[in-house]
Amino acid sequence: MRGRWLVSAGVPYSGDMICVSAVDPDELLDAAAERPQARGPRRRTVSEGPAAGREVLSNPASARISRVAGLSRRNARAKHRRFLVEGPQGVREAVRHAPGRVLDVYLTEAALERHSEIWDEAVAAGLYVHVTTQQVMDAMSPDAQGLLAVVATEEATGSEALAAALEGARLVAVLTQAQDPGNAGTIIRAADAAGADAVVLVRGSVDPTAPKVVRSTAGSLFHLPVVTGVALDDAVTALHNAGLTVLAADGRGDFDLFEAESLLEAPSAWLLGNEAHGLPSEALSQADAVVSIPIYGKAESLNVAAAAAVCLYASARAQAQNSGRS
Repeated sequence: MRGRWLVSAGVPYSGDMICVSAVDPDELLDAAAERPQARGPRRRTVSEGPAAGREVLSNPASARISRVAGLSRRNARAKHRRFLVEGPQGVREAVRHAPGRVLDVYLTEAALERHSEIWDEAVAAGLYVHVTTQQVMDAMSPDAQGLLAVVATEEATGSEALAAALEGARLVAVLTQAQDPGNAGTIIRAADAAGADAVVLVRGSVDPTAPKVVRSTAGSLFHLPVVTGVALDDAVTALHNAGLTVLAADGRGDFDLFEAESLLEAPSAWLLGNEAHGLPSEALSQADAVVSIPIYGKAESLNVAAAAAVCLYASARAQAQNSGRS
């Protein structure tokens, strides 16, 4: 008969025969209890500074860290209604301007030394703040620069949200089928800098909570309403109902941007096209005027984010000058 051996407290087992040693079973249990047990990572705390005594999260494979890392995927963001904010500028603006939506803030020890004011503001706001190792931070996001926040998604979708955002608005950016996350985020940032009242991403555009979009806004996502989920037709109707002139930015425009002062002085919304194909014909047909940016050099055209910045600032300047004259 072919023998089999089980190693259990050193007792051999072969076939149906069990060889029992003279050792008392209780002694075996005692011996097992005395053997060193496997332990997880040793807990460590911050030794000094504003976070002194706080535990340092050091296990990159923990369920918490995996859940946070999963928010880089659109389906996880949609399911849990939260998203990532990476980097000191974005986290700072989220803490300052939307603390009620910030669920957790994570900092490495090095980032805590460089950006202690973010820690102080987050703690003062009563937020959950955590110190992590660099390895844990990298597991959550390779682009966090030592600082990361988990933020609840704001419900700014549909016609009602758009109507609320347009109340009293004088300058709005409307992205039609914008697909590049870097461009979308940069346009949101440019709109914020130019003093726009809202940004609209019509249906079919990139998710504004995608990590690269959020990073590209540099915190501007928390400064003005960003409305999504509206069809182009409905957006144009809402803009007109709000008393806004709808301008389309296109290289084949009937008006030169720098010679359209009368158009730019009025409250207006800029329709901005897709990076590859520009504005579709349906958008051009619904605009009150199509405006082009003159090209003085040899470039064929401007990147859509650069064009958006030029158009928004031209409107902001004209409106400011008109306000000063009135």
